[in-house]
Amino acid sequence: MLVSYKWLQEYVDLDGISPEVLADKITRSGIEVESVEVKSEGIKGVIIGHVLECEKHPNADKLNKCLVDIGEEEPVQIICGAPNVAKGQKVAVATPGAWLPGHIKIKRSKLRGEVSNGMICSLQELGIESKLVQKEYANGIFVFPSDVEVGQDALALLNLDDAILELGLTPNRADCMSMIGVAYEVAAILGKDVKLPKIENESVSDNVNSLISARVEAQQEAPLYTLKVIRNVKIGPSPLWMQMRLISAGIRPHNNVVDITNYILLEYGQPLHAFDYDRVGSKEIVVRLANEGEKIVTLDDTERVLKGNHLVITNGKEPVAMAGVMGGANSEVIDRTTTVLLESAYFDALTIREASKDHGLRSEASARYEKGIDPNRVLLAAERAAQLMAAYAGGEVLAGTVEVNHLTVEPAVITIKLEKINRVLGTEISADEVINIFERLQFEVTAQDDQFTVIVPTRRGDITIEEDLIEEVARLYGYDRLPTTLPFGSTTKGGLTAIQTKRRAVKRFLEGAGLYQTTTYSLTSPEKAAQYALEQREPVRLQMPMSEERSNLRLSLIPHLLDVVSYNVARKNDSVAFYELGAIFLKTQENERPEEQEHLAGAITGLWENNQWQGEKKPVDFFVLKGILEGLFTKLGVSQAISYRQAVIDGLHPGRTAEIILNEQTIGFIGQVHPKKQKELDLKETYVFELHTAPLYQYPVPPLKYQMIPRFPAITRDIALVVDRDITASKLQSIIEEAGGELLKTVTIFDLYEGEHMEQGKKSLAFSLVYFDPERTLTDEEVVKAHDQVLVAVKKEAGAELRG
Repeated sequence: MLVSYKWLQEYVDLDGISPEVLADKITRSGIEVESVEVKSEGIKGVIIGHVLECEKHPNADKLNKCLVDIGEEEPVQIICGAPNVAKGQKVAVATPGAWLPGHIKIKRSKLRGEVSNGMICSLQELGIESKLVQKEYANGIFVFPSDVEVGQDALALLNLDDAILELGLTPNRADCMSMIGVAYEVAAILGKDVKLPKIENESVSDNVNSLISARVEAQQEAPLYTLKVIRNVKIGPSPLWMQMRLISAGIRPHNNVVDITNYILLEYGQPLHAFDYDRVGSKEIVVRLANEGEKIVTLDDTERVLKGNHLVITNGKEPVAMAGVMGGANSEVIDRTTTVLLESAYFDALTIREASKDHGLRSEASARYEKGIDPNRVLLAAERAAQLMAAYAGGEVLAGTVEVNHLTVEPAVITIKLEKINRVLGTEISADEVINIFERLQFEVTAQDDQFTVIVPTRRGDITIEEDLIEEVARLYGYDRLPTTLPFGSTTKGGLTAIQTKRRAVKRFLEGAGLYQTTTYSLTSPEKAAQYALEQREPVRLQMPMSEERSNLRLSLIPHLLDVVSYNVARKNDSVAFYELGAIFLKTQENERPEEQEHLAGAITGLWENNQWQGEKKPVDFFVLKGILEGLFTKLGVSQAISYRQAVIDGLHPGRTAEIILNEQTIGFIGQVHPKKQKELDLKETYVFELHTAPLYQYPVPPLKYQMIPRFPAITRDIALVVDRDITASKLQSIIEEAGGELLKTVTIFDLYEGEHMEQGKKSLAFSLVYFDPERTLTDEEVVKAHDQVLVAVKKEAGAELRG
């Protein structure tokens, strides 16, 4: 809801409170003011000018040379390109030195050899949206009424010196979808009275019943329906002040009759509709549900097919309007209209919403009907509109109102005790304070023994139970004045579960290692669904996929992760590292939900280190990614139970791929993407891994134990062992660790040699062995004895020989 600050002052004495302070008070009372916009901000130097002469520019076909009186001693010459500029007009003139929206400064200039002392402005050039500008001025300048004074501030006349408050209304506060509703709210906040418009209609002797009657067949959908007749109207523009108020509220002006109905919509929150009486074609209005398949051409010149649950206004034969949504083109008010048939009604909210939704017609009127209007304003709004049509369209209001009323609406009566209000709010508000709050809201209240009986006006349909009254007390008492209290009773200590803790540790470690988290689709194509799957099953296919590219649930995270890498590399981001922690889906039985498992996957490519000053570059390789995983396993406390085994996996390099094993259970793999796949995705060497996280999370991590820093020296022995090429380093390391006994503390491989000086089918692996005893200094004899056991074991179990 857009609220004009200047317009609001007509209903409530704001005591000079600034728009910003008022916005803060409204927000603190429970309705958020999303913005305060001063339309004239950044604009100055725009005044009213009178075009005395207008002729074609001598050197340009599309320009006009105008002599304009701007209230100075002499008229000034202004070059204008607007097609509708003409002699005798009152226009907005930006004088030299003026500022326009977009930080545009107006200067004296020459256009095709002719001097221009300023600029004649359109509404768009003054910051008004094109969609809000009247049709006749949409492609040219705006022409003011002839009675405006030359030299007057144009911004004030255009209401651009106003401040517009945008209220973010929740659905329950439909009462504030009108200026009077907002006035009641502001008056309650400030402790002021509301000044309502005075309605005084001078009706002619003829009675409305002589020209029109109404019959309502759909009484449940239209429980209250009224009609008034205003004759001898003269269609023309509405007053400038009314046009500008409509524009400020986001409604484009049309003509005086239509503008008045929109004005009342904003003022009272009551939708109205004006028919051309002579074009209705009948002396009876029939309100009924549409016939299935019935058609109507609406005001937007669109033929619409109606359903049986749509409410229509008819002339007894054919629809002339979709009730509460949009009028029909066959009864529209046009320039030749002389007699207006004015409709004001209370329609069922659900019926209007269904019709609005079915036809995609969301209007200001339908929005108010959907959220609920005040039934006690239906007749008042019609009388007020008739008053304005008599004043600004020269109309004569016929006596009486056609009314079909089947509506029974009683104000809500709610009883509540002071004790409950204070108990819920945790306050000690006195009875007098509570009564004062209800009276500021203009609720009728009676008190007896600290019990209040409140009669809620029909404009506040959101208040129906005790808790609603407590909320009203709380927000007007002041949310910031409510005491801060702790909850009573036992509380549950918050915290992360063990799995949540480990999941967070995984993310932090990988991000700390330089990998960026990504999130990809769970849906994929049939070709990608089973690629790189840890467990091969038939993919789960959607019954109604959006496309073939998103038709199957994935079995692996890697295919889409590779797409992310490819996308980045294609955009010159050559060195990237990503990980994803997400779900894969395994098919179980037919027509049953798939099994969902959490997986962790990563992909790296490009340079891992790039020290340009030193000229050092380190590309990613298998061991970079393996090192990251080993760091992660150490972080999770499972590194001692992890081992690797060479593997062949479809889509990965056959010689650079390994399974990852946790306590003899395969939980994932690591490897280089197959060269063919890399070429297909236009990638350089790219390495990936994927893990099943459940075994990692569930692994029983032993309690953390601390050891004293050794006081005694360690002894290191390096050995190079020649073995068959099919013997793995991990196997040799296991043999060494088992044979070394208690004195052998660490075994580290540091070299691999398979060069020309090595026998065919052999390779050399070099290990560093560290021996020490935390309680004493080892002797050479003890180390030699343990070391000899290692050499015997590797020769016996792996056929290893010391390299000479």
